[in-house]
Amino acid sequence: MGAGRSWLLAGGVLSAAASLLHLACIVGGPDWYRFFGAGEPIARAAERGSPIPALLTLGIATVLAIWAAYAFSGAGLLRPLPLLRTGLVVIMAIYLARGAVLFMPATFNRPDLSPAFMLWSSLIVLIFGLVHAVGLWLAWPALHPRKSL
Repeated sequence: MGAGRSWLLAGGVLSAAASLLHLACIVGGPDWYRFFGAGEPIARAAERGSPIPALLTLGIATVLAIWAAYAFSGAGLLRPLPLLRTGLVVIMAIYLARGAVLFMPATFNRPDLSPAFMLWSSLIVLIFGLVHAVGLWLAWPALHPRKSL
């Protein structure tokens, strides 16, 4: 699998790091939600002790952890997960679609999120998507369901 393995490994590390960062926001509380751009309503809800910000953030962290597992599986670090190729294509597409917001200035006018958050998060997620895309492209033949890794 060669280079594809390295790119998928990098994609897994990026998704795992993002998952851990989301968990750190739960522990860090309202100031962390503000710093990382979750929006003032989420930060205020966390200040009030509402479980909603933590539950939403935990949900995102869980999805990102699953995505990391799929990338690690594609890289051969974990056993092949169900629908591995389909899962990796969907993950890549979601990352790229979210990153494409970078090229849609109208989406930067969300009153609940700062323009800086929209810019940086879009750029970061676009990079995640490109890393997954390169890895998927290079590893595609080795990810065939009937081939062993």
